[in-house]
Amino acid sequence: MPTFSLRGVFTALVTPFNEDASQVDWAAYEKLVEGQIAGGIAGLVPCGTTGETPTLSDAEQRELVQRTATLAKGRLPILAGTGTNATKKTIDLSRAALEAGADAVMIVMPYYNKPSQDGMVEHVAAVAREISAPVVLYNIPGRTGVELGVDGFLRILDRCPNVMGVKDATGNVLHCQELLRRAGDRISVTSGDDPLTVPLMSVGAQGVISVTSNLYPRAVSDCVNDALAGRFEAALAKHRRLLPVHRELFVEPNPQAVKAALALKQRMRPSVRLPMIEASAATKKSLAEVMRVFEGS
Repeated sequence: MPTFSLRGVFTALVTPFNEDASQVDWAAYEKLVEGQIAGGIAGLVPCGTTGETPTLSDAEQRELVQRTATLAKGRLPILAGTGTNATKKTIDLSRAALEAGADAVMIVMPYYNKPSQDGMVEHVAAVAREISAPVVLYNIPGRTGVELGVDGFLRILDRCPNVMGVKDATGNVLHCQELLRRAGDRISVTSGDDPLTVPLMSVGAQGVISVTSNLYPRAVSDCVNDALAGRFEAALAKHRRLLPVHRELFVEPNPQAVKAALALKQRMRPSVRLPMIEASAATKKSLAEVMRVFEGS
C-alpha cells in the first residue's frame, strides 16, 4: 500500500474551463496545481465536488488525475475523488484513478438514493475490498441526504483496513469528537468546511480539505500548520483573518464563487458547467472587496 498521510491542507481543486465550459482549460489547471505546490499545500484532491465532477466525463476525470500526478512528481500525495451513488461505478472510477497515478481515493456517501446505515457500510466495504490503496470517506449530509454515523464508521474500520480517513463536512464538531474518541488513531479526520477547520482541529482533526486554498494556499497552510504544532492562539488569529474569505466563497453554490475569485486574480475564467452558473455581479463585487481587505491586512 502506498505511503499516504491525511494531514495538513489538501486542496479540493477546481477544474478550469474554457469560455463556454465545453473543454477543460489545461494551461490554467497546470498553473493552479503549480501554485498549490509552491504555496506549501500538503496534498491535492482532483475530481472532488469543487472540481465539478458530476459534469465531467470519465475521460476528463482520468486525465485530471494523470496530469495532477505528473505535475506533483511524487512531491505530495494525490487523493482522487471517485465516489458516486453506484457502487460498481465507484469501483471502476477508483481503479481508473489509481491507474492514472492517484495515491488514494475519496468516496462520498451515496447521494440521492439515500441508503441506510447498513447500505453505506456495505457500499464502502465493497469498494475497499476491490482496491488496495488507502480510502478516505466523505461525509457531507447537506449534499447527499445521508450521514454515516459513528457506529457505521467503526464497523467499516473493523472490516476495511485500508479505510484510513474521513473528510468531515457534517458541520458538527460533536460528530468529529465522538468518532475520534471511539476510533482513536485508527482514523484521521480532516475538516470538510473551511470555516470549521480550527474548531475541528481543537478536538483532534488533522487538517482540512479546503476550497479557500485554491485562492490562498499559503495562508490556509500557515493557519493549519500552526494548529498542528499546537500554536492554537496563532492559528486562531489566522483563522479569524480568513473567515470573511471563507464566508464569501460560499455565498453561492460551490465552486461558483471560488472560480470568480480566481478569475479576479486572472488565474482562470469564471466558467462553470450547468447546472452551476457563473457567479453574480454582486458576488464578484463583494469578493473583490473581501480579497482587497484580506490582502491588505
